[in-house]
Amino acid sequence: MESVATSREIASMEDRAAAIADFDSVVRLYWPRIFRFALASLRDRDAAQTVAQDCFLKAYRGRDRFRGDASLLTWLMQITVNLVRDNARSRRFQFWKRASSSSIDGEATREWIPDAGIDPERRILVQEQVDAVWTATGRLPERQRTVFLLRYVEEMELLEIAAVTGLKEGAVKVHLYRALRSVRAQVGRLR
Repeated sequence: MESVATSREIASMEDRAAAIADFDSVVRLYWPRIFRFALASLRDRDAAQTVAQDCFLKAYRGRDRFRGDASLLTWLMQITVNLVRDNARSRRFQFWKRASSSSIDGEATREWIPDAGIDPERRILVQEQVDAVWTATGRLPERQRTVFLLRYVEEMELLEIAAVTGLKEGAVKVHLYRALRSVRAQVGRLR
């Protein structure tokens, strides 16, 4: 019986090693999602680029410690969430953060809006709604914002979000509910 468990452990270790062995492929595959989450969280392209690079650097350096308890994406997102949190903490002390409330402008968010030949008036309306959601998201407390962005920008399932953030599934639901309620209330006031 012990040899069966040992062979399963060895097979599992080999699977984990194979998943992360070709690190260039890992970066190519997961860079867009990591960068997108960092950009949505920080709303600063340069900071998001730095966080994404730091994420993959930390992952590369710690690849031998990847246990495979979660998926590779979940592990990378967990690193990214921690880096975003650290970045936000360090930026709180910087004057320029308060001076520029958002580095993402309307031009940057246009690529996220489908352009199926909509008329200019409708485009402006949609752009105002997107800007209102970004503004409302920026005002959320850190955990609510993280859960909100993982769910609606990265389209992660609740259990994945729980694994990334270290929260229980129930806590993820509560933070998501509160974030949605707050965003809807703030966007509703702008109409």
